[in-house]
Amino acid sequence: MSAFFYYLATATESTLSVFGIRAPYEQPKYEVVGHVDNDVELRAYAERTAAETPIRQSNDGEAFGRLFRYITGANTGGKHIAMTIPVQMTPRRIATTVPVEAGGEGVMRLFLPAAVVAHGPPAPTDPLVHIVTLPPQTFAVLRFSGAVTPESRQVHETALLNAVTHAGKHPDGAPSLLSYDPPFAIPFLRRNEVAVKVGS
Repeated sequence: MSAFFYYLATATESTLSVFGIRAPYEQPKYEVVGHVDNDVELRAYAERTAAETPIRQSNDGEAFGRLFRYITGANTGGKHIAMTIPVQMTPRRIATTVPVEAGGEGVMRLFLPAAVVAHGPPAPTDPLVHIVTLPPQTFAVLRFSGAVTPESRQVHETALLNAVTHAGKHPDGAPSLLSYDPPFAIPFLRRNEVAVKVGS
């Protein structure tokens, strides 16, 4: 795809996402294997490959900028890679029944399209961007809409972790925020999720 059509497609997808239309975007494959309660589902994700970079706060614009530059040509060969959803943000903190303050460095991930993974992802030119492959994993996931603020994120993480522990499951690691829409999307049409890896 030429650079012109790549950027035209990207602009069109961004415009559609304002209204909660996400069909053009590829997502990691998963299977719903159960529910913790009426609001929290269990998802078994297949192996996924992502571009990853450090973040130092929620919604870190610099981190997203590094990932966006990677998919728009800051890689060996200058290849253009299709945008995917969701963007995953995970703080470096321990999952407990009540989340602690988000502090320190975390990671932001942008999952790569299956076709790119099949041919081998190009190496990033930015030393702060890395390619990682995640093994199959099971997550408990809670979906919510609206703008994401530190307060709303904490409320939903607390609800998620309480539901998981009350069901006899064991959170494994810190909850992640999964963002399916850009910050300028209409708030009530936004799809946000908090997810935590679970054991038995």
